[in-house]
Amino acid sequence: MAKFLIADDHPLYREALKAALQTEFSGINYLESDSFASTLNVLKSQRNITLLLLDLNMPGCDDYYGLLRFRQSFPQLPIVVISGSEDLETMAQVMEFGANAFVPKSSATGVLVEALRTVLSGKNWVSDAVARKLKTVSNEKISIANKVRELTPKQFQVLCLVKKGLKNSDIASQLNVTEATVKAHVGSLFRRLEVKSRTQIMVVIEHLKLRQ
Repeated sequence: MAKFLIADDHPLYREALKAALQTEFSGINYLESDSFASTLNVLKSQRNITLLLLDLNMPGCDDYYGLLRFRQSFPQLPIVVISGSEDLETMAQVMEFGANAFVPKSSATGVLVEALRTVLSGKNWVSDAVARKLKTVSNEKISIANKVRELTPKQFQVLCLVKKGLKNSDIASQLNVTEATVKAHVGSLFRRLEVKSRTQIMVVIEHLKLRQ
């Protein structure tokens, strides 16, 4: 049986999406998740997921990390991003960073079904109107994304707290780890992102900021 994983942190939207798809796709087992961590758990525990329908703004998925990491860890998995954003730059980056389709949440059910059927046939999809307007993503952003996709979930968690301006001691307290562990993660961030300070980390990540 085919398995569709709906990854969105709004339960009502997950239910509405599942109800809409059940009228168009038969014989589907629908799975649900509401964060980066729960999505990763489902993908690891459930073999042969047919399709991932991914929201960009779930907890833990900041700065495209969810998309980047899922594509890195599951290279053959078809991923359809369903987002509240309709910004062209966001759409271009989503497709460049590994999604097979981008569908705005404002789209009609028929548009979503067309996108899913196209992806399930082995092709990528964006609407014709969007395809004519998409611009090429800069090499700089692609380079940053390639570095971010290599971060472990824990390293990215530390990165998000560094972005908020927290000190190592505060991060250690929030994550319930030792300050030495946090220091080691921050050092790894410096090396992987090729920066020398926390300020530079924030400047680098700003380039991947999700546009709403």
